[in-house]
This record gives sequence, C-alpha cells and structure tokens, in this order.
Amino acid sequence: MVAVGGQSVQAAGGSQTKFRYISAQYIAALGAPGANSGSGAQSWGLWPLDPGPRGVTLSDFEALKKAGGVAPARWKFDGKDWWLEENGLIMEQPEFPLPPGKYLVTGAREVTTVLTIHPADRNGDRRWELGDNATLHDVTHLGCRSARYTPAAGEGSCSPANAQQTAFPVDPGGAMPPVEGCRKQDYAVLIVIGVAAENER
Repeated sequence: MVAVGGQSVQAAGGSQTKFRYISAQYIAALGAPGANSGSGAQSWGLWPLDPGPRGVTLSDFEALKKAGGVAPARWKFDGKDWWLEENGLIMEQPEFPLPPGKYLVTGAREVTTVLTIHPADRNGDRRWELGDNATLHDVTHLGCRSARYTPAAGEGSCSPANAQQTAFPVDPGGAMPPVEGCRKQDYAVLIVIGVAAENER
C-alpha cells in the first residue's frame, strides 16, 4: 500500500512507499491503452511544467521563427522534432527519458495509482507497470492530446505552417491531426501528482 496525504493506493508488487505531493507534471507515454505493464519506457518523456500555457499558437508560428525559434516562455523550437497539443498550440518538447522511479499518476477521472518505471536493462530497455490492475487508458487524461511531428521526407518538409488550424480543438480521446510532410506519433498524457521519496535520493 502507498500512503499519500492520508489516502491509500495499491502499488504494483504491494510494497509500502511514501509519496510527496507535487504541482502537476505531465508524462508523455507510449503503449497499448489496455496494457497494465510493458517495455519501452525509455521512449517516455516528462513535462515538469504544464506545457499548454507555455505554448505558441499556430498563427504565431511566423513570429516564433523571427524570434529565432525562442518562445516567450524561453523554450527553443526544434524544426526537426516538434509537438502540438489539442488546441493547436506548439509545445516545448518533454524531457527524455522519463527517469526511473515511482510516480503517483491519474487521468483526472476515476483512477489514481502508482506508475513504476524500472531502470534500463543491459539493452537499454525500461519496463513500466501500473498498480491496482489499472490500464494506461485508466490514467490517461483524455482531454490532453499530444503528438510529436518529425520530417517525413528530409529537412524542411515538416512545418507547423502546414498544420490545418481548423482541425483544432481535438475532441477528448481523439487522434491528433496529420500534418503534411510530417510523420506523426500520438502520445498519451498522464498527470503526475506525487513522486516517491526514493526517487529523490
């Protein structure tokens, strides 16, 4: 069991873990919605700050370019690897990879549980698992949609300028729209509300 602010949460493996509440952070996760555990967590990222309010509208992309790719929130746009959220805001990239440890996660619906990210094995693979028999869908915040866009045909082929602004906002749980010249990878977004004390040692 896990105690956080007087609330008990079942951790995977049944271990006792102390958690500390934090201001919301956000995980960008890949995996089957119905999965309770899996591999590949080295491809998951973390936004320590809510990227939405720090984003740049598609209509302001030209201004972002003129500013040398530096957003008003001081993050740097990468034309070879950029992100959009459900309202059509260009977001900063999350930090990769998500560090190993235990996180208290929720989709802001019914389930709050423990996500365990294991250290990398000899091949660099990181396993993940959720407590309470929860699935990735259970802890995905459906209202937060995010996708990563990379060039499909060489440098310069993939630009936010090609995004259709009329495709936004995206419905909760919906797929992010394609952008001409880009490969798209949708990510689930998990809200982190606590971190294990052992993460901070």
